Amino acid sequence: MSYSTRPSEAGTAETEQPSSTDQVAPEPRAPGDAGTTASGGPAAAARPQRRRDPFFDNAKYFAILLVVAGHCLANLLNVPMAKGLYIFIYMFHMPLFIVVTGYFSRNWTFAGGKARKLITNVGVPYVVFEIAYSLYDWLAGRNDLEISMLNPYYLTWFLCALFMWRLSTPVWQQIRWPLAVALVFALLSYMSDLGGTFDIHRVIGLLPFYVLGLTLKPHHFELLKRPAARPIGAAVLAAGLGGTYLVMNHMSREWIYWRTPNFGLDVGNFTGTMMRLAMFACACVFVAAFLTLIPRGHHWFSRLGAYTLYAYLLHGFVIRLLDFTGWWGADWMHTPPGVVIVVGCAVVVGTLLCTPPVVRTMRWALEPKMTWVFTPLRRPARSR
Repeated sequence: MSYSTRPSEAGTAETEQPSSTDQVAPEPRAPGDAGTTASGGPAAAARPQRRRDPFFDNAKYFAILLVVAGHCLANLLNVPMAKGLYIFIYMFHMPLFIVVTGYFSRNWTFAGGKARKLITNVGVPYVVFEIAYSLYDWLAGRNDLEISMLNPYYLTWFLCALFMWRLSTPVWQQIRWPLAVALVFALLSYMSDLGGTFDIHRVIGLLPFYVLGLTLKPHHFELLKRPAARPIGAAVLAAGLGGTYLVMNHMSREWIYWRTPNFGLDVGNFTGTMMRLAMFACACVFVAAFLTLIPRGHHWFSRLGAYTLYAYLLHGFVIRLLDFTGWWGADWMHTPPGVVIVVGCAVVVGTLLCTPPVVRTMRWALEPKMTWVFTPLRRPARSR
């Protein structure tokens, strides 16, 4: 088996989004939102735009808080309270981002400049942060300097995966049963060792969540917005959290990372397939339950949800810094009150990293304007 020697989720954990979906998804933007229109031209900017649905921005905001909290909890797993919460969060936090990403990718094509946005808003940040995290680790004296675009470092795996998923979108749009095909493809991928290039096991293993998002329609989310769904969702999440505490000492945490083939988990293909089907089903249920609790209206945090990619890619520097300086070894953190304080701090950090000052400062890396790289867009010929 060839796996990366770079930091894994088991130590300081992985991330998921999507929130790069905020920058690259074809969801129409309200006036003043960052980024450009699909075609990027003045005529496109003049076209009337639909308002963003605050429900999805709210969902992405709360989801990124789960991501940051989960990565902090990864350093406190000797505390049962933290371990159970960590596994529960990891069961659905990335599937949530990926489903939403797929939903807003339903109309993605190679036309109209969308492929260019994929390069600038996903491909370029992948290169920038792959280099940045590698240098950060090296300067801290943790590892030899290693920069490899084929071996995603720490959080960058999600950008790599998103790039591949987006490229595959036109394929899934042509298949009669896309979710079933994607699920079979993912299950088969775990029956052999595909190596560590591009973190390919995780890219293919989480693909069904992206395809699920592609198949969803607005009325599916309307069902989750109903007031009657909220108590049901809360009960499901509570039961899921309780169940996690019951099984957390009887399962390998590698299952929740979606990156290891069956034989790497010491199980046969039948057992591995059944386990992953169960995890896929649980993740979908938890994602739906989580969405029932999301506020539907516009709130102070709604606009922050449009910039969760910033929090996703930047919070890793904070967590790694605490690791480099030995702060995660502080005794007070490894207690139930310490876990509560750490989660509270994670919420604050995750929120701050989505704010306008951070966005303005880091936009050059996450939403670069690289028109000089591309040839002029060809306008479709008008029929006479």
